[in-house]
Amino acid sequence: MSSREAANMGDILATEADLLGMINEYLTFYEFEETVNSLDKECKIKGKLVSKPQGNIDSKTRGIQKDLLSSFDDGDHKVFFELWTENIPSEITDTDTEAQSLEFYLHIHFTIYPLRRHPGRHDQAEFEERISHFKQYLETRGAVLSQNLEFLPYYALPFVPNPTVHPSFKDLFQNSWIPQLKDKLELFLSVTLKQSNTPTLLNLYNEGGKSTKVELDHYKRKFKKLQADHLNLIGITAELVESLEDTVSGKMISPEYLKSVCLRMLSSKMSQSVVQSADFTRPGTGYYSMSPYDDGYASSMLRASIVSQKPKEVPMLPSLDYEKLKKDLVKGSDRLKALLLQALRWRLTRSLPGEQRDTVLQAFISNDLMERYSTKENTLLHLMRSKNETVRQYMARLINAFACLAEGRVYLSQIPILLKLLTEALRTEEKDSPTRENVLNALEKLSLRSSQQTAMIAADLIGWLVDELQDSDCLSDYTLQCSTGLLSNLCLQTKGKRKCAENARHVLKVLTDVLGHENHKIRSNVNGALYSILCIPSVRQEAKEMSVEEILRCYSKGENSDLNRQIEFIIINS
Repeated sequence: MSSREAANMGDILATEADLLGMINEYLTFYEFEETVNSLDKECKIKGKLVSKPQGNIDSKTRGIQKDLLSSFDDGDHKVFFELWTENIPSEITDTDTEAQSLEFYLHIHFTIYPLRRHPGRHDQAEFEERISHFKQYLETRGAVLSQNLEFLPYYALPFVPNPTVHPSFKDLFQNSWIPQLKDKLELFLSVTLKQSNTPTLLNLYNEGGKSTKVELDHYKRKFKKLQADHLNLIGITAELVESLEDTVSGKMISPEYLKSVCLRMLSSKMSQSVVQSADFTRPGTGYYSMSPYDDGYASSMLRASIVSQKPKEVPMLPSLDYEKLKKDLVKGSDRLKALLLQALRWRLTRSLPGEQRDTVLQAFISNDLMERYSTKENTLLHLMRSKNETVRQYMARLINAFACLAEGRVYLSQIPILLKLLTEALRTEEKDSPTRENVLNALEKLSLRSSQQTAMIAADLIGWLVDELQDSDCLSDYTLQCSTGLLSNLCLQTKGKRKCAENARHVLKVLTDVLGHENHKIRSNVNGALYSILCIPSVRQEAKEMSVEEILRCYSKGENSDLNRQIEFIIINS
């Protein structure tokens, strides 16, 4: 065997070993134990090598989990949270309420660690450093839990001189607190790390297999269409050749026949109205067109149909000095602030959909236009508290523009103070003012995200919405649409349903009153809210006592069949 053949054989064996290793890893991950044992036996019998994938899941997961638990025991918060950030997916830590709760208590554990380690002789310098770190967490990632009564007492921890003797924190220094927290951490890690370390084979399929299949299906459809077009053209060509032979022998071809041929050839390239408008009896005097290829002749129409249009190049917008922008937005005059806010919004909303708009939004996010984790008192978002109504309105419009885009909603959801500023504006702005309408619309869009729903429910936004809807005759259709849409979204969560159940009679009365509104979108939103809350037994009981079913049946006889079906569905399932 030549050296080249030997090298090729080595490559084949290495590839085979890698594939067998990935199969073994996949089967192990999903606990096909008997199949794994059978595969190992057959590979040994046949002398097949099985490589260990680089991302050996079990050993890697165990190693990460061991390091996290070790740093937990040692009180090493820097190592712990570095590993936490690297290995726990952000989509879990940013949206999962259990993960956020665990992270909150972990911060408390590391903060009071010096007090537990040396009771009676505190390392004051170390404790102060950890308190400073905890304060920073409370003002950034931890701010989202500030509306939750369970966590509220701990926001006073940084301001208590000696937490060990304070009655509010006595549970933290019980012997049982650390083991209980560690058990929760171990359970969370065992589930989360296994989910995040998916097998190599599955990753390869997700990254390449699906997209390849989609592309393959696309090309199959395209190939079939080309085949059909090809057969169609052959048939038309044969007919035209026969017609040409007929003209040579003196037979006439009718204009109707020519038109039918052109319709068949151009139907996929041009609108039929354009083809129909051509006058085949008087060549050169047909339809009028600005195209240089269209002179009225049927032949020119054919040429025009095969001319490929040059794709338009999308220009990229010039970059901005974001640091100067932020400075001017905070320290400039009200007129300058309003103009800059309008310009930023227009830059986003008037950009071309697609690459140009994506580039604008990414520039805003990468330059942290809203200053997500800033602890400063004066940032762009604080313009929601400006004394100038125009500035507040334009700030609300910009936030609403961000909320229109999925990536924009993700970015806004990471700003701890945002929800507080928006709910504050709802309560202080005048009814149906442009500022409040934009704030409501932004909140409705943000409520599509689970984490934001939870925070809004904790901020008692449901109670505020129900009270506002009680006076629905004084509200514009736009405000009603946003308010009912937001309420419907908040009622999707169990916590939202239970919040409505606390005052079920009032909520049902308000919703059934609004159900008579002529705007179909508003009625559809109300239907969604009713369907959600009527799954709670106490709400259903209250609805029976209020004869809500009879009220719904009255509204189910309207002209809109979709709304009628929604109401019937509510009645059946309530």
